[in-house]
Amino acid sequence: MVCIDEDIVSVLWTAEQLLQRVAELGSEISRDFGDCPPPVIVGVATGAFVFLADLLRTIKLAVTVDFVRAESYGSGTVSNGAPKLSCPLKVDVAGKHVILVEDIVDTGNTVSLLISYLEGKGASCVSVCTLLDKPARRTQLLPHVKFYTAFQCPDSFVVGYGMDFNERYRNLPYIGVLKPEIYMAPASS
Repeated sequence: MVCIDEDIVSVLWTAEQLLQRVAELGSEISRDFGDCPPPVIVGVATGAFVFLADLLRTIKLAVTVDFVRAESYGSGTVSNGAPKLSCPLKVDVAGKHVILVEDIVDTGNTVSLLISYLEGKGASCVSVCTLLDKPARRTQLLPHVKFYTAFQCPDSFVVGYGMDFNERYRNLPYIGVLKPEIYMAPASS
């Protein structure tokens, strides 16, 4: 039996560090929206589900929650630059403030697509809450968007805490750098 921990080069953030920082973000969001109508929280499936679950438990507001699915990686390690929305919202966001919860923002293409989508659905304002921000890869500038960011991420391929490579490693309780030989290995048939 192979232990998935053996596929990790280094741990960037431990489970304890993640939970502490997520609680801080939840408190910040609760303060920012304490005198406003509660926002709609929209998680980006599937990578953000662990982060979103922990974040929701720390927000002290009567929020509404929904998910969208956007795909830009497939089974690769680099965004293809052309994200597609594959699962739309079910909740009505017209006239509401939406907080889009992402696992990682790198190029900004997916976030930009989703912000446009939410604005097209009538959201009055869209903020982004991201677990990881990877500015080294940014191609889309998003100066008009309020960001809640847990951590700035180095330009490494990371997995864990909901993030995956080829649908694996989501269950790691920490965020670690995946060994290059894992994601650069030729696909087996």
